[in-house]
Amino acid sequence: MNHARITGTGSYLPERILTNQDLERMVETSDTWIRERTGIEQRHIAEKDQLTSDLAEPAARRALEAAGKTPADVDLLIVATTTPDRVFPSTACLLQQKLGIHGSPAFDIQAVCTGFVYALSVAEKFIKTGSARCALVIGAETLSRIVNWQDRSTCVLFADGAGAVVLEASEEPGIISTHIHADGAYESLLTTVKPGPDTDPERLADGTAFIEMRGNEVFKMAVNTLGRIVDETLAAAGMGYQDIDWLVPHQANIRIIQATARKLDLPMDRVVVTVNRHGNTSAASVPLALDTAVRDGRIKRGDKILLEAFGGGFTWGSALIRF
Repeated sequence: MNHARITGTGSYLPERILTNQDLERMVETSDTWIRERTGIEQRHIAEKDQLTSDLAEPAARRALEAAGKTPADVDLLIVATTTPDRVFPSTACLLQQKLGIHGSPAFDIQAVCTGFVYALSVAEKFIKTGSARCALVIGAETLSRIVNWQDRSTCVLFADGAGAVVLEASEEPGIISTHIHADGAYESLLTTVKPGPDTDPERLADGTAFIEMRGNEVFKMAVNTLGRIVDETLAAAGMGYQDIDWLVPHQANIRIIQATARKLDLPMDRVVVTVNRHGNTSAASVPLALDTAVRDGRIKRGDKILLEAFGGGFTWGSALIRF
């Protein structure tokens, strides 16, 4: 049977940086309040003319370059996003066009913050069945388009960016296992809603919908759910906490990340943290963090890495990989 291995990573962040001090001038908040509750110091925001596919393209090209591949080698393209360029065609098809890829399957996956883990799981199945040999898997978001910049509880959290991996067929297992779940019973805790009559349309980037979150409930669910999926993932692989070299978590909130690290009995210096500089980039956050740690030399070939994420839906998932 074919196995799947990550052979290249890439990422891209828009040039514009929005700091906590900038937000202090926009809403009633403070740098201290944001740092203490989220760990975020700054986030990147796309320009008005930058679409999700525009962020995905450079991330994809960097991943292909790292893997020593060209767009012509790609026979499967999956984009995980909550903020597509259009209702249709899919962002994957629009990205496919920009990369000059023709004929191979391309589609989007929408699982919010767990989207990249979902996409990685699907791509692995394509490779294991022999339906693909070189998959390009991207998480990309322009969440600033659906943020209500009047809502101080959410506008401090979300940001834009893209991360990508190349997944190739291999004789050696790279993706050890993936685990994905969802439960729509909790949809109201983290969702998008239409603007109300008192919402200033100038504060909504696209004016169609914005993020609404019941933070305390989401925090509790995330911590409990991620703890369970850690146990599920390690049990399926016959591994213990001590076998994990790196945790690469969804970058939503430093307190959730710290709670998951405690569950693994991992010191924080073995946890990849980018939330302070990137904010919550939803489906882009895990591949962004992974690429950051690969390129700065922390993650090396042979390391065992646990990827995990939790998002609206609720959805949650994990991937245990040997890099």
